[in-house]
Parts: sequence; structure tokens; C-alpha cells
Amino acid sequence: MLGRVIEARHLRVLRAVAATGSFSAAARELGCTQPAVSQQMKALESSAGTPLIVRAGRGMRLTQAGEALVRHAAGILAGLTAAEEEVAAIAGLRAGRVRLVSFPSGSSTLVPTALAALRAEHPGTQVSLEEAEPPRSVEMLRAGDCDVALAFRYGGAAGSAESEEWADLVVRPLLSDRLVGLVPEGHRLASAESVGIGELAGEPWIAGCPRCRGQLVRVCAEAGFTPRIDFATDDYPAVVGLVGAGLGVAVLPRLAVESVRGRGVREVRVEPAVRREIVALTLTDLEQVPAVAATLRRLESAAAARV
Repeated sequence: MLGRVIEARHLRVLRAVAATGSFSAAARELGCTQPAVSQQMKALESSAGTPLIVRAGRGMRLTQAGEALVRHAAGILAGLTAAEEEVAAIAGLRAGRVRLVSFPSGSSTLVPTALAALRAEHPGTQVSLEEAEPPRSVEMLRAGDCDVALAFRYGGAAGSAESEEWADLVVRPLLSDRLVGLVPEGHRLASAESVGIGELAGEPWIAGCPRCRGQLVRVCAEAGFTPRIDFATDDYPAVVGLVGAGLGVAVLPRLAVESVRGRGVREVRVEPAVRREIVALTLTDLEQVPAVAATLRRLESAAAARV
């Protein structure tokens, strides 16, 4: 059993001694002094717990233990060199990967701009994209299934449920996304500049994702009514299509509306204003990883360009 951990620098000295046959020749090859070589060999033998070289006339030869260590040293040092080069490439953003999870309207608006800029600046960094709505995306981040999660929350005030839910994560605010109303072209309020949410109390509703659906019910409750939800779907183009067909009204985030080209639909401002906060989330330990940090910066830049 080894007395102490063997250091890579000592292995390099041993290989030089084995190749040259003496401490002085090894010192010349390594660019150091003969006493330094002798000292490092003593340290290596102490770690190994057995002699590694013996004097033979004017030179020296390896013991059986020394031969075994030299034989393994080649692979150890080659692997260490490869690891050092790979880490240097990742640190310099010549390599690396980021697993990004985003909700659909973020995937079609913020993500393409951010990833195009990231690829232009760091072509060696690979990014994979998967879609998931919060809170599923946040669960994936905590489980180690992604490195960055693009997510959103309503209100976002300190002490809110979502705020507490993210307390252990790194939160990078990106956008404040206002909700807008959608009505069919022939609707009585289609030409209105703004509409109070209470004016839509008697309408059939088309609701979006579960989190948006919950927010819709809360906003309507504050206005004194319960919305009659005839259709519910996570697919924003389907929501817009259903409104365009005259089957109801909807309230969607502006970012979602931008990602869909709907026919037969009019957009109206809804009062009181409701906004969702769009953020990029990561873990504290991942924030300093170069590829993750670069991805976060590019998401911030893509969001800033939309303001």
C-alpha cells in the first residue's frame, strides 16, 4: 500500500531518469538542477514505500517496482495531459456543452437570437435544447438534467410562492412580459384601445398552459367573476387559432403572441396590467462554468435587445 499520493511531477522525473540513466542527465533534460532531481526521486520513493532505482556502476537501473511505475507512468501522464488540454479548451470556450431547457414561447423568441450569437462567438460550445414549462423545467435543473432553465413567474414579488421556490437558485432577470387580450376580428371589443378584464366576464375562454391558466383564474377572481373556460391547451398557436375561429377570447403573454401569426384575431390591451417575469435560472455551482456563463450573457443580451 502506498504511503502517500504519487504526484505527476515526480513521475515525470522518474521517466527522465529511466530514459537518461542518471540524475545529472535527467536534470539537463528537465531543465533543473541535479539536487532537485535527487530530492524529487527521494519524495517519490517515500510515496511508493519502496526503492525505485539502484546504482549500477556509474549509472543506475530501475528496480522491479521502478519498472512497474515507469510502465504505468506513460499512460498516467498521457491521460493527465489530455485532461489538462480538454479543461483548458472548456475554460477557453473552445469546447464545452450546455443543456438548455426553455418554455415554448421563449424557445421561439429569445433562444434563437441568444444561441446564434453564442455560436458566432464560441463555435466550439455545443448547446442542446429541450422544452418544458415551469415548474417542470425548474425540477429538471435541480435534478441535474439541464444546466440552464428559461422560466417565468407571475408577480415575482419577494415572499411570493415562486420567489421562495427559486431561493436556492441563481436567478438572472431577463424580461417583464405583459399579458395581452385576444378577441375575434368581429368581436364587439375588437376595435377598443384597452379592455377591462371585467368586460370579458361573460365570454367563453381559451386558456393556455397550467401556470398561465391559474393566473387567469386569479385575475378574473380579483375582477369578481369566474371565467368559463371552454378550451385549454398548452399549444399557443392552437389558442390563437381557436380565438380566430370565434370560439372564445384569451389572454396570452406578449412573447407568446409574437411567436404566432394568427388570422382573424385582434389584440387588445387588458387592464389591470398583468405581467410575467422571464428569467434564466442555473445552480450556484454552474454559474462560473465558462460555457454556462456565456449562455446566460447571451440570453441577457437577447432580452435587452427586445426592450
